[in-house]
Amino acid sequence: MKIRALISLTILSANVCFAQTAPKSDIGTIRQNLNKMQVLGSVLYIAAHPDDENTRLLGYLAQEKHYRTGYLALTRGDGGQNLIGNEQSELLGLIRTQELLAARRVDGAEQFFTRANDFGFSKGPEETLKIWDREKILSDVVWVIRKFRPDVMICRFPTTGEGGHGHHTSSAILAQEAFTAAADPKRFPEQLKYVQVWQAKRLMWNTFNFGSAVTTAENQFKFDVGGYNPLLGKSYGEIAAESRSNHKTQGFGSAAQRGTSYEYFRTILGDAPKTDLMDGVNTTWGRVDGGDAIAAEMADIKKGFDDEHPEKSVQGLVQILEKVKKIKDRYWQDQKTAELSELILSCSGLWVESYAAAPTYALGEKMSVRTQIIKRNDVPAKVYVINYFPASTDDKNYNFTVNTMMPVGENADLPLNSVKSYDQTLLATTAITQPYWLKKSHPIGTYFIDSLDDSGYTDQKTRPENNPYLNRISFKIFEKEITVDRPIKYKYVDPAKGEIYQPVEITPPIIANLASPVYVFNGKQPKVVQVKLKSFVAGSGSIRMQAIPSWNISPLQVPFTNKNKNDEWTAEFVVSPTDNQQKSAELVAVAEINGKTSSLGIQRIHYDHVPNITLFPPAQAKLVSIDLKIKGGSNKIGYIAGAGDLVPEALKQVGYDVHMLTENEIMNTDLSGYDAIITGVRAYNVNPRLVVEQPKLLEYVNKGGNLVVQYNTFNTLVTNQIGPYPFRVVNERVTDETAKVTFTKPNSPVLNFPNKITPADFDGWIQERGLYFVSGIDAKYEAPLEMNDPGEAPKNGSLITTEYGRGRFVYTSLDFFRELPAGVPGAYRLFVNLMSAPPKPVKLKKEK
Repeated sequence: MKIRALISLTILSANVCFAQTAPKSDIGTIRQNLNKMQVLGSVLYIAAHPDDENTRLLGYLAQEKHYRTGYLALTRGDGGQNLIGNEQSELLGLIRTQELLAARRVDGAEQFFTRANDFGFSKGPEETLKIWDREKILSDVVWVIRKFRPDVMICRFPTTGEGGHGHHTSSAILAQEAFTAAADPKRFPEQLKYVQVWQAKRLMWNTFNFGSAVTTAENQFKFDVGGYNPLLGKSYGEIAAESRSNHKTQGFGSAAQRGTSYEYFRTILGDAPKTDLMDGVNTTWGRVDGGDAIAAEMADIKKGFDDEHPEKSVQGLVQILEKVKKIKDRYWQDQKTAELSELILSCSGLWVESYAAAPTYALGEKMSVRTQIIKRNDVPAKVYVINYFPASTDDKNYNFTVNTMMPVGENADLPLNSVKSYDQTLLATTAITQPYWLKKSHPIGTYFIDSLDDSGYTDQKTRPENNPYLNRISFKIFEKEITVDRPIKYKYVDPAKGEIYQPVEITPPIIANLASPVYVFNGKQPKVVQVKLKSFVAGSGSIRMQAIPSWNISPLQVPFTNKNKNDEWTAEFVVSPTDNQQKSAELVAVAEINGKTSSLGIQRIHYDHVPNITLFPPAQAKLVSIDLKIKGGSNKIGYIAGAGDLVPEALKQVGYDVHMLTENEIMNTDLSGYDAIITGVRAYNVNPRLVVEQPKLLEYVNKGGNLVVQYNTFNTLVTNQIGPYPFRVVNERVTDETAKVTFTKPNSPVLNFPNKITPADFDGWIQERGLYFVSGIDAKYEAPLEMNDPGEAPKNGSLITTEYGRGRFVYTSLDFFRELPAGVPGAYRLFVNLMSAPPKPVKLKKEK
């Protein structure tokens, strides 16, 4: 079987709900799929990030109009903030990828990406397209258009900047360029070995009403998407809310909307529609040769369909499938073959799934897979062949026929309501389950992805996730071959949650996790580096550290013997700089077992609303030696959790005793024992109890304490009185991480005690300087810093501080939550200063 067929038929498999491996087959779903079989049209929606898509419109197009509907997000949302955990950057992008897939499982659309990396907020398309590598990302958009072949393209944002974000504007610019380039054989001709040029009928801008940005008008083309679908039992406003509420890392839980709701559009390129979005496009079977006969037969089946006996339509659907397989338009042949095959199985009452016996397998291990099939309607059906396709199409294609798994003859037939099981012993794929876009390190802006062979090519650069491990199961139904795909999952029963399906992991033979991604040294004092090892095979070997100039590492190697499969243990190394010079280096661990080496760790991300995520980051840590002075005292810090950050772990690296404060401790204990209290990022957005705790925190400051408040967004603040004197959080930021920082108050204590801060301390910052600065600053505050992005006026709202009673209050919008976990030396020095109010001079009494 050709791999090309594999790719085309696995389109539907990619959107199977992670809670099960087989699609839904209730009568409502069957009726919806019968309607979809009569529609041959496609729409592609294009924007920049997860959450930019219009879920109500996607649901309406996919489930009311029955178009093949796709959402192309140029990025995976790596540069945003996380409201449900402390994952940042690529880890956040992994979660948001799965949140998008969860949303698509609700609204019925498909999901695509480009290689563009969300590097954080951008104020204009010039910066964005330069960092992204404009031509490279444009080629990905063109590829998706040529492969998806949309009749109509829709962009969420305009090219004129009303979207407010450089990524947003860039998505519209690239959509406009790709609309033309996809039809030009001279643009990206290397793609034409695999796809054909394609010209969409029109490109529309889905105008919007976002707060003060109102781009809709009554003279624009519009239609109502607020209808109710009785087969689904929901309106499209309800579907949209359910879909959008999957964006949990962004706090986008949405209320369901019901009733009339219009979407508005402007035509950007192509013919303007007059009465329908698809004006001028034939979305019936009449668009392909021989399609009229198929349409007539489908209409007869739909007219005579019996909801209580769907099996009565199977023989007619099988006959239509034979005709569909013969149409010359390969695109619609593939699409409708896949749709019709699943429809036939649903009407036949055939349920099939494949699942592995274990959740994890090491490279080269034998993987036990069971395929279970039950026929619940009285239709003549038997198993014909089961083909296994590894996730990497470079691997061998293992074929398993019924003959090799069970006796032939009548046992190949599927009796009514009897579960048949077929067992396979497969070799684990030669590729670990690493997200394909994270296999190689990448520059800012663009993921680096190798070109693939004929089986994947650019397609793998735009898919939401790795190709799944899957079984292709072929049946003989009324003596005709019907083939469907099922992803191979791991299935187990949770006592509280019931039956659970999760992805199968393919791992290296051994992994090594360093206990911390960054080790910060203040002087030559050594640190113990713990390495947590886990073997996924039995054997003996060693763990060693690569030698680094100017650093002492002892020992360089630790052997181990007779480890069992899944054993876990810890090895320790002592590391220290050889001098007091400020410097950094990468500490790399190399694990070896049975002669096979690995320099990878493992990281698992678990949230209930998405499937488990597994990746294998490099087994390394950053070593940073910092010239850092710490104020004497208990070094005890109280920390109030916010939306999630790694600042407490970073502070522990330099010797602070960090305690996570509870409300009871804030309200009912003496806080004077803390050298400083810090609020986590967005704490005043996500912790409603801070409005109650705030007076106690300001009392702590008044009595001599030091309160440091990290950034919050300007909306959803639980109180507008964060500090002792007024200021206002606004939507201002400095996105250039290299922006010049001017010291407007060079004698400010926060710039001098206990560390003398210089402009060099702002070298090496990542992603941005800060976000959601403050304005309307009361005169009692001191604002010691100014900074700005190119072409903008200086901003002084990144850091304010004031004395209040005997203590000090600090509010900072600088993004320490990114800089400290990244081991940026100057960020540590400045943050230590913010926590370290200098002692006040003692006033001597005058002698009488």
